[in-house]
Amino acid sequence: MGENELDLELVKRVQRGEKAAFDVLVLKYQHRIGAVIGRFVPDHAEAQDIAQESFIRAYRALANFRGDSQFYTWLYRIAVNTAKNHLVAMKRRPPTSDVEAEDAEHFGGSTRMHDNDTPEHELLREEIAREVSETVAALPEELRQAITLREMEGLSYEEIAETMDCPIGTVRSRIFRAREAIDARLRPLMDSERVRP
Repeated sequence: MGENELDLELVKRVQRGEKAAFDVLVLKYQHRIGAVIGRFVPDHAEAQDIAQESFIRAYRALANFRGDSQFYTWLYRIAVNTAKNHLVAMKRRPPTSDVEAEDAEHFGGSTRMHDNDTPEHELLREEIAREVSETVAALPEELRQAITLREMEGLSYEEIAETMDCPIGTVRSRIFRAREAIDARLRPLMDSERVRP
């Protein structure tokens, strides 16, 4: 049984009144949802509260879930909307960075530095992580969401198209443009690294 089929079976059990089946879904996805919300709300305790609220909303709406989309895609949408609504209610904007330093390796450019961890390379890695974070944060919302879903959430193009409610061609274009922006920002750093003795 695939992951989506397993989720669907758990959802059906919840819909039949088995509350414990929802606990399994919460345990399965709480860290991923927490990470999603953490990109909007950097304060850990606050992000956990929003994650809990997201799961409560999902539980209340589960009766209407028909399996047209994957459960995680559906839950992701609820979490993102809950986080955005929270920020609007608090009269705040999304944070300035979407990518943590350890996640920067998912983007092109940093892989060749894993060979020799000298202090210079460590500094360069931190600088790359910072540049990636700032670049991703500065992207238009639809580009930022597409690249984040692809590189950090690991979703397929089809899943991203479903999540963002747009054609796959649009998803490919958004990811391409986001990667282009990141590459353009990193190129000077990587070029300067190549010419160092």
